[in-house]
Amino acid sequence: MKLYHVSSLMLMVLLAKVAIADTALDLEASERAAQLARSACGRLGRSVAVAVVDASGQTLLASRSPDVGPHNLEAARRKAYTALSTKQSTLALGRLARSRPDTAALEYLPELLLLGGGVPVRHDDRVIGAVGVAGGGGPENDDACAQEAASSLFDVR
Repeated sequence: MKLYHVSSLMLMVLLAKVAIADTALDLEASERAAQLARSACGRLGRSVAVAVVDASGQTLLASRSPDVGPHNLEAARRKAYTALSTKQSTLALGRLARSRPDTAALEYLPELLLLGGGVPVRHDDRVIGAVGVAGGGGPENDDACAQEAASSLFDVR
């Protein structure tokens, strides 16, 4: 009887790991997300910096066009981290924080960046990472490029 329970438990753990691996962001998915964001901003005539973080907030990819200032790489990473951490777009979060006194202090938390361009990546209603874009000519452009990358990521497999 005990052997049966141990085997069942091991099988459940293995299946859970496989399910998580199938929906986790990896380097290949991060590269695809970055390409989608660069393409979206390219259609706007903009070069950008892009960062992708995984579900734990660790940077999987960070890249920038030579045409974009170096500060944008860190901005993209922080936007991605903020979107992951708060599970919402940084454009919406920034606007909310500035409109309500009880959320205004969010801008003072280390690592959070309340500028448009960070978007969570969702798969099966779970946040599995985030994309951050900076240098696209303003918060709306950065947000649009990140939104396109996050929403299209699993459509291009």
